[in-house]
Amino acid sequence: MSSKPKIKELLVESACEHNKDKKKSCNAPTPGATTGGCALDGAQIALFPFADAAHLIHGPMSCIGGAWETRLTPTSWAGRDLTQTGFATDITNNDVVFGGERKLAAAIDHIVSNYAPEAVFVYSTCVPALTGDDIDAVCKHRTEKHGIPCVPVHAPGFVGAKNLGSRIAGEAVLQHLIGTKEPEYTTPFDINLIGEHNNTGELWRYRHLLEELGIRVLSTFSGDGRIAEIRTAHRARLNVIVCAKSLVSMTRKMQERYGIPWISCSFYGMTDTSAGLLAIAEALGDADLIERTRALIAREEARLKQQLIPYREVFAGKKAVLNTGGNKAWSIASALQDLGIEVVATSVRKSTEEDKAKARQYLGEKAILMTNPATQQAKVIDETGAHLLLAGGRSLYTAIKKRIAFTDVNQEKKKSYGGYDGLLVLAEDLKNSLQNPVFELVDRKAPWQK
Repeated sequence: MSSKPKIKELLVESACEHNKDKKKSCNAPTPGATTGGCALDGAQIALFPFADAAHLIHGPMSCIGGAWETRLTPTSWAGRDLTQTGFATDITNNDVVFGGERKLAAAIDHIVSNYAPEAVFVYSTCVPALTGDDIDAVCKHRTEKHGIPCVPVHAPGFVGAKNLGSRIAGEAVLQHLIGTKEPEYTTPFDINLIGEHNNTGELWRYRHLLEELGIRVLSTFSGDGRIAEIRTAHRARLNVIVCAKSLVSMTRKMQERYGIPWISCSFYGMTDTSAGLLAIAEALGDADLIERTRALIAREEARLKQQLIPYREVFAGKKAVLNTGGNKAWSIASALQDLGIEVVATSVRKSTEEDKAKARQYLGEKAILMTNPATQQAKVIDETGAHLLLAGGRSLYTAIKKRIAFTDVNQEKKKSYGGYDGLLVLAEDLKNSLQNPVFELVDRKAPWQK
């Protein structure tokens, strides 16, 4: 039986608010949509934080360059971090003609013999998906031979963009890993964090607060994750989607199969971090836990507000344009609002319909939701009188041309802005950008020019 997900079902998700009437699909493929990252990229990004698993690209060597090491997703795994090694079958013209299944099987054998992973994720790419290589059969046989999960991930780039690739990755884990192992013990406060990739260590900004409250993270999908832990995820009491609503299909199906309820939270900024902690406690339904959570929130907010006092004057009256992707369209906007910065525009080009709705809710009716930021952001800066642009590295040149401050908040960033303490890091970076004279000087004419 094929494990290929039904793409149409993933596009029309009943758990999405805007899909209830079944008239509008989530990020349906459109011509040119994959130029911002294809389904393979999304699947790799979703699964790469599993450092104890090998990630094997069944396709041309060039396919491994799309997502490998594009995000800093640190791990506390004591063994060898296999995400630092790129594996690919490097199929050639001969494999297209005669089939690449033998090469794939040999590649899995080599990886298991030489690297001893806890699992092997096998990613199908456009070429073998078109030529018909049966990666399900190869993975099933190698799972039986080696005694470790070999998981087929059917995410060839042509099926859609990154968000769809993340959903496909969730389907693969749900079908081949979750429910295949029992935990050593359970607690009344076991949760799974779904969609938390631990970018720049953001998970570590708030996990210690959960532990202080007695809430155990049974597994994560997939930041600082372990294969053994995700296999036990069916015994959690609650699933917590961290920002990324692209994985709502996964949590909805876990609720149907295992009876695990789910909620969605963000841990960017003070307001959302506090709301997220309280939402988890309330969903777990323990009165004492809720009371202790409220006390912890009061303590952390009082501490943070005191530390933010020196920044308030710097940010007074400042306006920002936010050009990033997915859930960051609204989650980082919330953090900026906590600092007293008005967000006048945000990019929703790579956001789900749910993310777009949240962006509008957070920013209000007057804010601009940019659908084509590459052509819009310069004009928006002029129209709104923005003082600050937060985006990826490519937008630095727009900030220089418009002579406004710039801060990199994309996935390639090296600092963590998550949780309470992350807001302080963000405040310091924004202050340094706003007070940096280079943005005022770099585009100025030379003294001898008229």
